[in-house]
Amino acid sequence: MKAVFFEEHGSADVLQYDEFPDPEVGPEEVLVEVKAGGLNHLDVWTRKGMPSPEELPHVSGSDGAGIVSEVGDRVTRWEEGDRVVVDPNLYCGHCEFCRKGEESMCVDYKMIGEHVRGVHSELAAVHEDNLLEVPEGVDLVTVAAAPLVFMTAWRMLITRAEIQQDDSVLVHGASGGVGHAAVQIAANEGCEVWATASSDEKLEHARDCGADHLIDYEEEDFAKAVKSDTDGRGVDVVVEHVGEATWDGSLSAAARGGRIVTCGATSGISPETNIPKVFWKQLDILGSTMATPGEVDAVMAKVFDGTFEPYVRAVLPMSETPRAHEMLESREGFGSVVVVPDDDYDPDAYA
Repeated sequence: MKAVFFEEHGSADVLQYDEFPDPEVGPEEVLVEVKAGGLNHLDVWTRKGMPSPEELPHVSGSDGAGIVSEVGDRVTRWEEGDRVVVDPNLYCGHCEFCRKGEESMCVDYKMIGEHVRGVHSELAAVHEDNLLEVPEGVDLVTVAAAPLVFMTAWRMLITRAEIQQDDSVLVHGASGGVGHAAVQIAANEGCEVWATASSDEKLEHARDCGADHLIDYEEEDFAKAVKSDTDGRGVDVVVEHVGEATWDGSLSAAARGGRIVTCGATSGISPETNIPKVFWKQLDILGSTMATPGEVDAVMAKVFDGTFEPYVRAVLPMSETPRAHEMLESREGFGSVVVVPDDDYDPDAYA
């Protein structure tokens, strides 16, 4: 088979699309003929070695969708021809957190595509529990862009921040994967949504996703804009995944008793924190990582039925995965980037 892989860490140039050994299918695994793979910033970090996968060469990709082509001897849930999408969460199932139904806190938590071999390849062997059935009529290319970003945003807002109807929510980076998912989830729950992005085009896409207020952070201070819009109050919830560049402003933009929920730090991991802002405003700082199986099921059901729509900015052949990484790093465009095996790529279909 052919796969997207790297043998050393570095720039996008280390990515290869070439022959790679076919995966061996274990007794509880399913062989998936991959039709599409969604890219995330996680793929960029892994390529750079933050963190380093368990072994090299490493096949990239946490998100993928395709057709079941073979099942292991003990597989009971799947048959050849089933349409499936990958749930990339891996957990032990027996630690104290797994036993409480908090699998994303597992002491041995891992991710397909981050710690172990990913699914951006013509074939992928996946444990049967890490697959969800894709209903007929749901496009595999579109759904391949959904799992990681929508499950992350769902847990952040629904489980950790516990948003309620009429809450006010600020979403940073609304042009990215997690950002555009968070805007849709907050809007669907009846929240008033502020969205930040770096261009009018990106902000219009955020409006299409349900944002009520648009802030071009290149042109204005987002914290001051939020305060102005709310008569100085601030917002109930801030969706943080940017880090150093926005952290202090997020503390300022939050209302008294507000919640800052964070899942990442793409601009830097060590921001200065004005501690009096935290205790004087009595803010809750909430960390959030990926999702539990139940949360994945809940949000993907809403993707399948069309409540939420993963926005795909570009579909490229897997041989152009370096270009896809560059698009993510340069913050070019709105939404997710998807790659498909070169033999399946039809440029007319994705124009």
